Amino acid sequence: MGLLEDKSRARTFYRYLSKVYDSVNPVFWNESMRDEALDILDISEDDRVLDVGCGTGFATVGLLEHTPHVEGLDQSEHQLAKAREKDELRGVEFVRGDAENLPYSDATFDAVWSSGSIEYWPAPVEALREARRVTKPGGRVLVVGPRRPKGRVVGAIADSIMLFYDEDEATRMFEEAGWTGIEHTLMGSEYVEDDAIVTVARKPE
Repeated sequence: MGLLEDKSRARTFYRYLSKVYDSVNPVFWNESMRDEALDILDISEDDRVLDVGCGTGFATVGLLEHTPHVEGLDQSEHQLAKAREKDELRGVEFVRGDAENLPYSDATFDAVWSSGSIEYWPAPVEALREARRVTKPGGRVLVVGPRRPKGRVVGAIADSIMLFYDEDEATRMFEEAGWTGIEHTLMGSEYVEDDAIVTVARKPE
């Protein structure tokens, strides 16, 4: 388990990162990548969507361009405070909570989105099962995570920090969590090529 796959350490990390997060984030995950991923998820205006690990609301803003029915959840109160300050996110319900124990009833959402969060989950399969639980039958999930860098040494360093994975590992995790129709797309910013794995899957009817 990587250093930041510990909830207490991750909260401390984001306590400080939240101050500059919106400036640093585009290096790895920018608006163009977000919008391309949103097209893959194919949200309709009537869909109710949960943004798991919403952080400062970067993805939440994009989700609202597709549907007004968006809710956000994050374990960091500092990140949520930044999200609540944004005028474009007024009216969105933000909840402090755990991806591995979502505070929602079964089959609540038409879709679940999570970007830049899975790498901090100590038990990613359990969190993916939770996402499936709160998704309606036939609903979708989209998760953006960091692609494991090539090279033994670089890969080992990355693994010591947080979760990095490849397409095969992503397929294994999603299948183990009960998702079907699993598809992966690699994306990268102008600074880092193909550093993100975008996985979309469906809950069986």
